[in-house]
Amino acid sequence: MRILILGATGMVGQGVLRETLLAKDVSEVISLARSPVEPLPPGDPAHKLTQLVHRDLFDLDSFIPQLTNLDACFFCLGLSSLGMSEADYSHITYDLTLSVAKMLLPHNPMMTFVYVSGAGTDSTEQGKSMWARVKGKTENALLDMPFKATYLFRPGVMQPLHGVKSKTKAYRLLYPLMWPFITVLKPLMPGVILTTENVALAMLNAARLCEGDKIMESKDIYQLSRR
Repeated sequence: MRILILGATGMVGQGVLRETLLAKDVSEVISLARSPVEPLPPGDPAHKLTQLVHRDLFDLDSFIPQLTNLDACFFCLGLSSLGMSEADYSHITYDLTLSVAKMLLPHNPMMTFVYVSGAGTDSTEQGKSMWARVKGKTENALLDMPFKATYLFRPGVMQPLHGVKSKTKAYRLLYPLMWPFITVLKPLMPGVILTTENVALAMLNAARLCEGDKIMESKDIYQLSRR
């Protein structure tokens, strides 16, 4: 498989990049981002990683030859809504996601599109939570696009593994404090507390199975990661 990853420098994206490079049935991994992946993850003896670095992700026409005949796109790009206006948050969360998806679709009609949303996403687009409405609007728009399969991942609490770190300072400070509680609770709540590895393996299985359009809550992601 040829896999495209957006957001490979973020917490989820780092975990996805690691597992995708390790997957024996993946021939090429393309990271599309505003900045390069540094340091490069271990486990790429076949040199499968291609990095496309471009500041304006709304303007990707020059990369179309490299973004054709893909088997899957893992869209892990996102940001916290804290302190943002709805217009600014929508520009990145909705406008950018749809811009990339619309660019990819004509050149990859048989592609599986996997989008990382979040637990609590509002599919009605009418709730009080701004981020949940915007994520819901984004999910609904993606479901209207005729990809071979569209998977909408809604993870909640997530444990970073294998040296993965969040780019958000607050999360980096919070995770060490939460670690003892996660360690105790995770065996008691399988499928509720996910790891970055669970999410990555589930994405790979989504690309392998291509079972149509699916909204995946945490327990669904956990089960898909084990298939």
